[in-house]
Amino acid sequence: MVSLYLMLAIGIFSKPKKACPANFEYMNYTDITSRCRGPEYQPEECCPAFKDFACPYAELLNEVSNDCASIMFSYINIYGRYPPGLFANECREGKKGLSCPSPSSSSSYSQHLVAKYRGSDNRVLHIMLAMGLLVVLF
Repeated sequence: MVSLYLMLAIGIFSKPKKACPANFEYMNYTDITSRCRGPEYQPEECCPAFKDFACPYAELLNEVSNDCASIMFSYINIYGRYPPGLFANECREGKKGLSCPSPSSSSSYSQHLVAKYRGSDNRVLHIMLAMGLLVVLF
């Protein structure tokens, strides 16, 4: 019972995650689903397919303050009907997980999303400061 209360308290007081700026719902998962097939999901096939899909969004996926990773994995599992944890358990290249190549011009869309995502923090802060100033003045 104590652990349940602790989990509830952590959930209540934890910061809500920001919405993911990438729309993973409507992305094309064919590259993964055509290369990574069961019933025996081969890491030699599945991991490169996963990297090809996820690496352009690596910066967004590694950001713990948003829900991009959980949303992306949800849709990968929906469209591919993969067993839970397949990519997390099979695709490892070191202590920090998978290594993605450095961003190129082909991933400019994801770089735009990251910049937009980070810029939203400043806008919200500015709006909150302005609202606070208005409350104090009036």
